[in-house]
Amino acid sequence: MKIALPTQNDQIDSHFGHCESFTVFTVNDTKEIVSQESVASPAGCGCKSNIAQTLSAMGVELMLAGNMGDGAVNVLRHSGIGVVRGCSGNVRDVVQQWLDGQAIDSGIGCAAHEHGCN
Repeated sequence: MKIALPTQNDQIDSHFGHCESFTVFTVNDTKEIVSQESVASPAGCGCKSNIAQTLSAMGVELMLAGNMGDGAVNVLRHSGIGVVRGCSGNVRDVVQQWLDGQAIDSGIGCAAHEHGCN
């Protein structure tokens, strides 16, 4: 399984659409992280970029994020990528929390941005 996280300086970037990069972890059947790679963030708003298609083509099945608007959630889900919002901290630690069953979706999306990705 592959899990992606919007990243800045190895931390979850709380603004999905403007993150520095996406960290993609590969997890094996025994819930161990076996690899990590970085994917450059496209320019512009995350929900209007091709990042969902790019990550889906890589085999990403889950996005662990801090916050994102409904537009981004819908685009990711339409690409077959599940979304868990409300995450924060070191990206590797967040993946481990999810693997341990400690990360659940906050259900809260951002809607106060002026860039139109809501």
